[in-house]
Amino acid sequence: MNSWIISKIKYLVGIAFVGIFLWALLWTVVGVIKEPPAETAEHVMHKHPEKLHLASDGPFGKFDRRQLQRGFQVYKEVCSTCHSLNLLSFRNLKDLGYTDAEVKKIAKDWAIKQPVFDDKGGTWGERDNTPADRFPKVYYPGTGTPPDLSLITKARHDGAAYVHSLLTGYNQKPSAEAVKEFPEFAKTPDGMHFNPYFANLNIAMPPPLTQDGQVTYSDGTRATVDQMSQDVSAFLVWTAEPTLETRRQAGFAVLGFLLLATILAFGAYRVVWADVKH
Repeated sequence: MNSWIISKIKYLVGIAFVGIFLWALLWTVVGVIKEPPAETAEHVMHKHPEKLHLASDGPFGKFDRRQLQRGFQVYKEVCSTCHSLNLLSFRNLKDLGYTDAEVKKIAKDWAIKQPVFDDKGGTWGERDNTPADRFPKVYYPGTGTPPDLSLITKARHDGAAYVHSLLTGYNQKPSAEAVKEFPEFAKTPDGMHFNPYFANLNIAMPPPLTQDGQVTYSDGTRATVDQMSQDVSAFLVWTAEPTLETRRQAGFAVLGFLLLATILAFGAYRVVWADVKH
């Protein structure tokens, strides 16, 4: 009898806890509906990246080598002074259509050289880059290291579209209504730059692409700010996944094999069990 009473008490206590939890959850939901959280400046002013269509989009997309070469030129002449591509080797540029001689020259002429280490791990000099070397890291002693761009389109939501929108979003300003609601954004803090596509709205990086013709393309393409931004975004898609085309081709081959194997297995099933009556 005592054990029966104890078991019933356990059930009642459990039901009571569940009831209290559901009651608290209900009133929490009701409170959020009646009094939703106040909107922050980030919610009001932050913009989602604009759509960007690249040749590599979609399951059948392929890289536009000419665009990738233009994007590499923008990276080299504009971005490389601050941002590394340390997961990429110079010899990977052959995939963009550069010859061995061109890759060797690009590596040798690169502004940042490879450090030479002594037996104790300290540096005692520098040497020219070779095609087998990775792109050297960019260091700013005492101020931190800017983000490496090798995987930036994988690390950011919307990838290339985010990069493109961020690079072209510096000329935008907060609307009058937004400034009225959040007066602190009427003036951008010193050393910062307003950009509605950046999560915190104010970014320390100054606008890298400031005017048309900042880069002179070797293929004659007109280098507008929008064009340069698209090209470097496409290039960074390639740096994040240089084997994209090969991976897709392998995927289609595997799907074809599985489809063929399924058909053969079904045919074998029909032959083996043809004379079996159900």
